[in-house]
Amino acid sequence: MPEKMAEKEEQGGAGVVVVDPKPSKGFTSKVVDWLEKLIVKLMYDSSQPLHYLSGNFAPVLDETPPCKNLPVIGYLPECLNGEFVRVGSNPKFSPVAGYHWFDGDGMIHGLRIKDGKATYVSRYVRTSRLKQEEYFGGAKFTRFGDLKGLFGLLMVNMQMLRAKLKILDVSYGTGTGNTALVYHHGKLLALSEVDKPYVLKVLEDGDLQTLGLLDYDKRLTHSFTAHPKVDPFTGKSPSLTKKFDHAIVKCLPLAIHIHLLILHTSYLKDGSMHEPVPITISDPIMMHDFAITENYAIFMDLPLYFRPKEMVKEKKLIFTFDATKKARFGVLPRYAKNELHIKWFELPNCFIFHNANAWEEEDEVVLITCRLENPDLELVGRDVKEKLENFANELYEMRFNMKTGIASQRKLSASSVDFPRVNESYTGRKQRYVYGTILDSIAILDSIAKVAGIIKFDLHAEPDTGKSKLEVGGNVQGIFDLGVGRFGSEAVFVPREPGITSEEDDGYLIFFVHDEKTGKSYVNVIDAKTMSPDPVAIVELPNRVPYGFHAFFVTEEQLKEQAKL
Repeated sequence: MPEKMAEKEEQGGAGVVVVDPKPSKGFTSKVVDWLEKLIVKLMYDSSQPLHYLSGNFAPVLDETPPCKNLPVIGYLPECLNGEFVRVGSNPKFSPVAGYHWFDGDGMIHGLRIKDGKATYVSRYVRTSRLKQEEYFGGAKFTRFGDLKGLFGLLMVNMQMLRAKLKILDVSYGTGTGNTALVYHHGKLLALSEVDKPYVLKVLEDGDLQTLGLLDYDKRLTHSFTAHPKVDPFTGKSPSLTKKFDHAIVKCLPLAIHIHLLILHTSYLKDGSMHEPVPITISDPIMMHDFAITENYAIFMDLPLYFRPKEMVKEKKLIFTFDATKKARFGVLPRYAKNELHIKWFELPNCFIFHNANAWEEEDEVVLITCRLENPDLELVGRDVKEKLENFANELYEMRFNMKTGIASQRKLSASSVDFPRVNESYTGRKQRYVYGTILDSIAILDSIAKVAGIIKFDLHAEPDTGKSKLEVGGNVQGIFDLGVGRFGSEAVFVPREPGITSEEDDGYLIFFVHDEKTGKSYVNVIDAKTMSPDPVAIVELPNRVPYGFHAFFVTEEQLKEQAKL
């Protein structure tokens, strides 16, 4: 961390670094811009459609300050007093060449709910990357969508050149803060895998303010996972952080999105960071999530490899899935001092983006997850229907026996399910219900797969293995169909009463919905217990809300706690 960062920490609070990058304009900057334009003109196929900049994936042009007293059909229960927030990709500037959904600047859409009334707001996560591109008035950082072929390698080198010539200031990182949100130790954090967390403050009227980067008093020296876990029973956050092996850094220093040789698990209690435990794996991989139980952390060494050589030779994206390799799962005691205590298990080839939960049963560690076959980060375009025929994202139960070393798995659903959520009062402990989103082939319009519904699973019921599609019956307790031309995003469970003293599914699911026929966006609230087709509440929003990534509900109690920042 540069000294200039330390000097500004007080303004953002303990461990919070106020982001103040120092990019540089001038003749050198113009020369590099000219060189980049020449590379794009000679090597980039501009006829390729940018699907993730069209329809409701397209960014909104402006932020929205708090818009109060929105129309509400139905009622907003008292337990929803707080702020529902969802982050997603919203590029402020047009890309110079390619673009992927992962690439956009993080924008948070929030719904402040209090005493039955609703206020909507949208704000960018004020990252170093965004501030510098605002300074230049255009895109300057390499994008994941550019990382194909020799062109991708050259675009990476353009960013390296800008950093070396101090045109760009990379001392505060290069992340977007566009992936996920979590609340820990009085702070709401916006996350992306290639950066440290950004600290946000929710104001009383629902507005959102970026305070700066969180580095845990300079102890966090590398990037942070997008999916840390907070143990509701201990208050500790076993958070997966990661950094790149030097060989990978030398090969491609701007590797985007979780390609790691070394994983670290560390324990954060009372907002401080304990010593990390390095875990060595053989190849750089993408790992987007992990899981915890009461006593263990579960890591996934899955064969979606970071391979820049194949990117150049075969004109592929920089990640390559190897269908010949086994899936490996490492189970590490949460308070281990080194990696010697990790136990590795193998299961058939797969990939996993998101886990639902994990717990312990006698000698076994149980993982509930969305298991994916044939992952393709380019699931978009003219051949998307063909790709989906080989695409299976299903709910699975995996078991790892800590005494015998044997791993097993069983399928719990048909395809396709993702963004699994549970009542987070049960994180790391045995629970019964899982809520997920349905990715249905019927929803493939404009050549992009979309969320068509919300599904509820009962893990105490036996799955109906004879079904080839998701429908009520067996362990599928309910489905909320969004309707023709209506698509959504991740649903968050909000309990009617906090803790585990009431029924596990006594609460509500809250999520954003967009109607492509009318162009209007909404927040829906449905009864998680009954999964009734009639929403408890529908809040009409003043602006279009693009499809996005992960969501979080900040309780009224948490809002009061973080107000001290």
